[in-house]
Amino acid sequence: MTRLPFDDYLDHVRRESARFRDVLTDCDPAARVPACPEWDAADLLWHLAGVQWFWSRMVLGEPDPEAVAERERPEAYADLLTLFDECSAALVDALASKSPADPAWTWAPEQTVGFIYRRQAHEALIHRLDAEQAAGQETALDPRLAADGVEETIGVMFGGTPPWGTFTPGEQLLRVDCIDTDDHVWVRLGVFEGTDPGSGTTYADEPDVAVVDDPGVEPDCLISGPAGPLDAWLWRRGGDEQIDVTGDRAAYDAFRAIVDNPIN
Repeated sequence: MTRLPFDDYLDHVRRESARFRDVLTDCDPAARVPACPEWDAADLLWHLAGVQWFWSRMVLGEPDPEAVAERERPEAYADLLTLFDECSAALVDALASKSPADPAWTWAPEQTVGFIYRRQAHEALIHRLDAEQAAGQETALDPRLAADGVEETIGVMFGGTPPWGTFTPGEQLLRVDCIDTDDHVWVRLGVFEGTDPGSGTTYADEPDVAVVDDPGVEPDCLISGPAGPLDAWLWRRGGDEQIDVTGDRAAYDAFRAIVDNPIN
């Protein structure tokens, strides 16, 4: 599937962040966030403010992520809202000042500002949904952004082999269809192995996924539904009421077990 134009990602960062802020403005700060029950609305507001501040620094070329000090958390909810405005504006301004092709530190193999454009559009989208669910004001996700989010969630957040690891493909092949946008994401199940040089953790035969090109064969399992519900389901922000599964149930169960793991 084709990624969105970078101007569209930036527009979504603006719009989803604005909706996030609007919903939380009148929300009870103590309202629980259903997908993150340890958080209340104030925690969610603080989280996205910090995320957007951090990535504004990465876009502007901070060479050492560890050097980006966390902002001090305000005690008053009104001051948290003001801090979010500052951090969100900093991210939008930083992205608008750079070319997507410019180099930037990220935690992923792709070390570009363009990666941050895309990742932060989806970060804002999913946390906007969190805010709406906390406030009881849920609205639909943009179908084109959500379809891109289906591919990004599977291929980047759950898949995506770091340079220190190896993905070994298996036999099972799935396809995820966004029926309202006619987008299709092909997924190969396999295993991952390698030793993280940062933590020293060794992974061996760890179940894993990779997004692959259309192989020209029928999938073992087909998962289909509207893009928004699929994206929310993958992020565990929605149920499977609008999602159909046909084919090899064992392949589906293996896929679901992988995407049920916490996203680091």
